[in-house]
Amino acid sequence: MKSVILARVSTTRQEEEGLSLDNQLNTLRNYAKQHGLEVVREFRFSESADSKIRGKFLEMIEFVKNDPDLKVIIAYRVDRITRNFRDAVLMDDLRANHGKDLHFVFDRLVIGPKTVGRDITDWDTKVYLAKQVINRLKEDAHVSARFKLRSGECPWKAPFGYSNIRNEDGKRWVAPDPFKSKVVIKLYEWYATGAYSMHLIREKAKEAFGVKLQKGHIDFILKNPFYYGEMAHDGTLYPHKYQTIISKQLFDQVQSVKAGFCKQPAKYAGLPFPYRGLIRCGQCGCALTPEKKRKKSGLEYVYYHCTGYHGKCKTQWLREEELTKQLAKLIEAIRLPDDITKELVQTLKESHEDKKAFHQNLLNDLTQEYERYEKRIERMYEDYLDGRITESMYNKKREEYRERQGKIQLRLGSLQSADEDYYRSVAQLVSVANRAADIFKSSEPAIKRELVKLVLQNPVVNDATLCATYKSPFNLFVEGACRQNWLPWLDEFRN
Repeated sequence: MKSVILARVSTTRQEEEGLSLDNQLNTLRNYAKQHGLEVVREFRFSESADSKIRGKFLEMIEFVKNDPDLKVIIAYRVDRITRNFRDAVLMDDLRANHGKDLHFVFDRLVIGPKTVGRDITDWDTKVYLAKQVINRLKEDAHVSARFKLRSGECPWKAPFGYSNIRNEDGKRWVAPDPFKSKVVIKLYEWYATGAYSMHLIREKAKEAFGVKLQKGHIDFILKNPFYYGEMAHDGTLYPHKYQTIISKQLFDQVQSVKAGFCKQPAKYAGLPFPYRGLIRCGQCGCALTPEKKRKKSGLEYVYYHCTGYHGKCKTQWLREEELTKQLAKLIEAIRLPDDITKELVQTLKESHEDKKAFHQNLLNDLTQEYERYEKRIERMYEDYLDGRITESMYNKKREEYRERQGKIQLRLGSLQSADEDYYRSVAQLVSVANRAADIFKSSEPAIKRELVKLVLQNPVVNDATLCATYKSPFNLFVEGACRQNWLPWLDEFRN
């Protein structure tokens, strides 16, 4: 009689406790041989019975269904086939409607199409008990995760920018990845300036580091508090003991910028018209929609007009070229005079040097304190080898000193990332603002759209005139450029 063998493990612990795939297969092969069963295929795999996608298991179901001559499925125990009622229903269907026999070697249970009474009750009971095992494992996993979180340990895979490693004690640890952590830092610094959208940051990351990150992944990184020292779980933040990559201040600054962006509906993304969904009618508030028109000459033009959703509107139709011209004029207004730009950048650099010197002193003090504990551990280890202190005393003090070193590392990480490139970022923002008009005029439609979203908010058309307000901090550049004595307090302060 033709049969198949199914062997499965769902955890590493099961492999270690003797329920390995090889052990199962040896037992099942011997069973088939003893009972005269011809094994036509063996299904062996490692996957959770609680997983929403059980590829190999479903492959086995289809294989057995499609062969009417295949009559027997051999498994080690009931819980090797199912730990949930969904899969139990599939196996019952094979038994009752497709004439298959289920043999569970360890359980000494065989059920088939005509099985009734006690054996079916035994099958149902074992399925129920297997389901309870899954429930208990889930609960254990949640309890273990909560314990680790409260202890400052990460219970899951480290986020992008970090690596899961083993420390010198052989314990699991999370440490910044030398390359990816730099990518994370720059993502935060770029976005914190307010000068870059997700799309532009994605392109900059590809250009600067050669990494391809989806915009959704970048958004997740920019919202993850792990990088400044906290883990988010079920709406609660837990401080962790690992080295930070950025400062809390930089994280908060990024969240502020994210909250300030005027998000447009996703339905407008990727459309060929650069201003679709960005501009509204100044009379009725409806969106301006693009429409192609063909002239008698055969030339095509794109006009923007009010949708008239709230009724007929008298707002004039505007050609896309005219909108582009007026938008360019608005963006041109954020350009600062060259002398003001140089003066501002120089002032920022000087302020940065003062703060950098202050930070360096703190870094030196913390580094020396860390090294003092390291020397104490080394001396204490020599005392332990010479028998001057006991092993328990050595382990106790060593654990204490390592904990103190961990706290110092957290402070070091915070200092090293806190405001380190803030002033350079502001200077970079000034540079971007001064080039925005040139970029707008020479760029493709997609970039034009990104720049409009970046710089302007609430653009509206009244009759044939486009009006808009500037997003922060570009509004400050426009206001400053209009003043005769730009930033006078800086001169008075320095004088």
